Amino acid sequence: MKVGGVKLVPGIFSIGLAASIWFVVPVPEGVSVNAWHLLALFVGTVVAIIGKVMPIGALAILAITLVAITGVTNDSPSGAIKDALSGFSNSLIWLIGIAIVISRGLAKTGLGNRIGYYFISLFGKKTIGIGYALALSELVIAPVTPSNTARGGGIIHPIMKSIASSFGSSPEEGTSRKIGHYLALVNYHINPITSAMFITATAPNPLIVKLIADATGASISISWGTWALATLLPGLVCIALVPLVIYAIYPPEIKSTPDASGYAKSKLADMGVMSYGEKVMVAVFALLLLLWAGVPAMLFGAEFAVNTTAVAFLGLSVLLVTGVLSWEDVLKEKSAWDTVVWFSALVMMATFLNKLGLVHWFSTVVQSNIEQFHLSWGVSVVILVAVYFYVHYFFASTTAHITAMFAAFYAAGLALGAPPLYLGLLLAGASSLMMSLTHYATGTSPIIFGSGYVSMEDWWIMGFIMSLVNLAVWGIVGGLWWKVLGYW
Repeated sequence: MKVGGVKLVPGIFSIGLAASIWFVVPVPEGVSVNAWHLLALFVGTVVAIIGKVMPIGALAILAITLVAITGVTNDSPSGAIKDALSGFSNSLIWLIGIAIVISRGLAKTGLGNRIGYYFISLFGKKTIGIGYALALSELVIAPVTPSNTARGGGIIHPIMKSIASSFGSSPEEGTSRKIGHYLALVNYHINPITSAMFITATAPNPLIVKLIADATGASISISWGTWALATLLPGLVCIALVPLVIYAIYPPEIKSTPDASGYAKSKLADMGVMSYGEKVMVAVFALLLLLWAGVPAMLFGAEFAVNTTAVAFLGLSVLLVTGVLSWEDVLKEKSAWDTVVWFSALVMMATFLNKLGLVHWFSTVVQSNIEQFHLSWGVSVVILVAVYFYVHYFFASTTAHITAMFAAFYAAGLALGAPPLYLGLLLAGASSLMMSLTHYATGTSPIIFGSGYVSMEDWWIMGFIMSLVNLAVWGIVGGLWWKVLGYW
């Protein structure tokens, strides 16, 4: 039942849940009233999103409004609205939005179709083969792409969309299940795994290395090679499983395409030589990849490093100046602007949950509760990692999550008797693998989710299933591998 623009039943439920936390549930000792009230708003917003009470952008506007009016982050009205709008100043959010706009150039110039047909010509006999092609592409560029958003959302996702479109699979036509639904899920669930495999594959990984060194008095200092060797086997096993597991849960309608390779080659021949627009797009993507990978800084020094979001703006600027994209094209990219709005609201709320001390309180409670059971360190670590992992449902940023909780959970694990390097590697892997859970878990997720191929229900179901698979592989295969390597 819908009243106006609101689905009544899930709307009443989300409001009731938020009101119960705000007015009924006692504020725990050690938690400020404002932090508890913000938690109520956050939980209500997430539940409303899950229940599709309104379009996600509209819910984001309501969340921003409530934070500003209630003053849960700031007693000053002017300060409250400033806090409520602070998410829009987050550079990651703009990286996401600009990456979506840039990907529009692939469709407009035809380069996307060319790339799609090329991949199909190589791996097009089976849909699952295309899935592995996307996975291997991610793996190859991961070591030199420190932004998982730029890699999975800005580079691989446009290629995935092109392949899906070439098979006539699109959300607009209601044909996502042909192949696009499957490929979008593979596109996304490979991203957390490659992020976990290299220190340089995602921005927070160097922070993890520092936190581990700080907690152990620098007795555990993880080098690039140590990290890569430790994650090699569990990472490859996870990559091998992702296309298979997704295929088993959500099989594509198009499974076998024996004529696709020849068809793709004929389409490439029909397209002829690359157009001006395609050549500009290739140049822009090469520029983005080099700058996102930090090549200038590697060659000429740290002073030549460029912020990843600034690089995205540079790429869009080149496309506008060269005429490959017009300003009208930018304005028409509704998914980009929608993503900027809703992701800004969620990042803002998650950030202030951390600033108001709620996350630190929660970490402390977990540590003390586990200690009370007097369990073996192995069982304690399983519980600790599970809590650390699944609390990411309340985060819209891995950096915020790691900054708020990694040190506390690592210290708790050490106190419970876990081997330092084993625990560090397990929590480090979880810090990337937890990206699989939600459509707001990291910068890559809203880009791929925003393309419309996968419903929220399917996204969350697949995210939970892959979380179990990835954690099992990292804990069992990874643990045995680290034992062989002598890491514990």
